[in-house]
Amino acid sequence: MRYFIEFAYKGTHYHGSQIQPNGITVQNVLQDAFFTILRTPVALTFAGRTDAGVHAMQMFAHFDLDMDPPAVERLNRLLPNDIAVYRIFHVADDLHARFSAVSRTYEYRIVTRKSPFTHNTRTYIPVPLDYDAMNEAAQRLLGTHDFASFCKLHTDAKTTICTITEARWIKKTDGAVFTITANRFLRNMVRAVVGTLFEVGRHKLSPDDFEAVIASRSRQVAGQSAPAEGLFLMRVQYPECSAQGC
Repeated sequence: MRYFIEFAYKGTHYHGSQIQPNGITVQNVLQDAFFTILRTPVALTFAGRTDAGVHAMQMFAHFDLDMDPPAVERLNRLLPNDIAVYRIFHVADDLHARFSAVSRTYEYRIVTRKSPFTHNTRTYIPVPLDYDAMNEAAQRLLGTHDFASFCKLHTDAKTTICTITEARWIKKTDGAVFTITANRFLRNMVRAVVGTLFEVGRHKLSPDDFEAVIASRSRQVAGQSAPAEGLFLMRVQYPECSAQGC
């Protein structure tokens, strides 16, 4: 039987979400907790990959199991404080955590005044930014485009075309939040977009220049990737979520 698990994590102390050879990941920790309870290996397939230091307010993974899944409360007792499981539920056998998702939403959060209480969960930007210009540029992202300019080089992505339906900055009293929603994201895409929008906010690029960066389809033309600490995966949506309450 196939199950979905919904969980969240603070990514500061992990080398990303999915297993890799050079460090501990969120997947390592979750699968170890499953094994401790069930005494059998459980392979989790995540809805997506997040980089080292990136956080998730909502992440899903699927797994197949021929016995009852572990209780959420028991898993949470085994997990560290920076990973929390919210629920486990049965789904159709053909529902895939990654490929069945119809959209994902990220937030990038910045603060303009240094604070020990936002360390590792916000990016500190001490210089003024022109949010009107950044929002004008962000509107050029909307629609279906080739976003190779914002893709990490030498990935296994079969296509760099994505459809973005939301991209906007909202200024807060202590900083700002950038929200972006798309049907799919490329490796490092949101951080590259935000880093390039910072160039617009500092008047090093105009909104028209930003549009030209998109059209160039060249990572070398775009700005540096923004730091990982300010990035949150906020929501993953599936067609079945109206029934599951996702």
